[in-house]
Amino acid sequence: MSLLDLFKKKGSSEVAKDRLQFLLVSDRTNCSPETMEKIKNEIIEVISKYMDIDTDGLDIQITSTPLEGDAGNVPTLFANIPIKDMRGGSRE
Repeated sequence: MSLLDLFKKKGSSEVAKDRLQFLLVSDRTNCSPETMEKIKNEIIEVISKYMDIDTDGLDIQITSTPLEGDAGNVPTLFANIPIKDMRGGSRE
């Protein structure tokens, strides 16, 4: 949970959706919801050093990506992070 989330009130349906999403992610990755929340918060913290991001539009998921051939699947982290503006003077 980020600092901004503490001051923002979520509706019960949004809270339930978040909890369900964390449960599904933890099932796919054998990773606890608490660990997934820590990962999400650290990603936000690092990216926020360089960009102004829309935390409301943030979507981080663990999906399954097939390996080449018939070697099975591997967990994949997907992050959709809307960027409002770049921080600092240079834009590369």
